[in-house]
Amino acid sequence: MPSETDAPSQTEVPLTTWQKVVRELKEWGATLAIVAPAFLLFTGLLYEQRVIPSESMVPTLEVGDRVAVAKFAYGYGRYSLPLSMGRYLPLGEGRFFPGTPERGDVVVFEHTHSDRVMIKRVLGLPGDTVQILNETLILNGEPVASEYLRTVRYVPDKEVVIDQAEEWSETIGDKTWITHRGLRGRPVSDSLLFVVPEGHLFMVGDNRNNSYDSRELSGHCPPINSVVDRAGCPLRGHPDDASVGFVPIDHLIGRADTVLLTFHRCQLQDEASCRKRVWHPL
Repeated sequence: MPSETDAPSQTEVPLTTWQKVVRELKEWGATLAIVAPAFLLFTGLLYEQRVIPSESMVPTLEVGDRVAVAKFAYGYGRYSLPLSMGRYLPLGEGRFFPGTPERGDVVVFEHTHSDRVMIKRVLGLPGDTVQILNETLILNGEPVASEYLRTVRYVPDKEVVIDQAEEWSETIGDKTWITHRGLRGRPVSDSLLFVVPEGHLFMVGDNRNNSYDSRELSGHCPPINSVVDRAGCPLRGHPDDASVGFVPIDHLIGRADTVLLTFHRCQLQDEASCRKRVWHPL
C-alpha cells in the first residue's frame, strides 16, 4: 500500500505577469495601510522633519539642514497637522494642551500673511517690548547679554562670492545662541520699539542682516487686499511680500529641537573651524 510520501506532488501553475503585478500591488497596499496612518500619527503628534530653505538663521541653521520639530512642545492647533493640511481644512482657532514658547526657542510656524512655513527664534513674548539699537537687542528696556566671538568669511548657499560677517553670542536666561551681524560690512539696522500684543510672539532670525522677520513694518500692516498701500506700511505688491509681523501663537507648528543631518557643505574660509551639523541640539 503506497505511503503518503509516495503520493505524486502537485505541480504549481506559474503566475502570469499580470497576476504577479496584482499580488505585488496588494502587498504594497497592505503595507501602506499600516505605515501611512502610523506616519501621519507620528508626524502629527510627536515629531516631523523640516528642511531649512534659506540663510535667515545662519549660523545656527544652514541651508540643507534637516531639523526635527517637536509637535507637542506648545500643544496642538490647526497648523500642527502633518503635511500642512490644517491650512486647507475648516478648523477653528485655538490649541489643545496649549503652551507658550520660552525666549530663545527656535520655532516653526505658519507665515502670518501667506501659506509659507517659517523658522525663526522667539525673542519677544506677549507684553514684552523689543527693539534693536546699535546692533544690540533691547528686551523690556534692558540690553541682552552679548559677546563678540570672531569674524568669519564664507561662501553663501548657491553663490561664488565670499561674504564676511561677525559672530556674536547672545544669552537670555539659560539659553545661549550665536548670531551673524555686520554682513558685508553693513551694521544691523535699528528698529522701532515694538510692544508684543497678547497671544502673539516676536520672531527674529539669527542672521540679523539677512532675515525678513518681525522687525519689518510690512508684516504689521492692516489686512492687505491688493496693491493698496496702508498708512505707514511700506508694502507694495502681493501679500507674500509681507514679513511675518507679530506671529499669533495659534500659528505655531512646533519647536525645532535638533539638526538631524545636513547636506550643507561647510565653506568657511581662512581655515576657520566649522561647527557640528549632525545630531546637533538647538
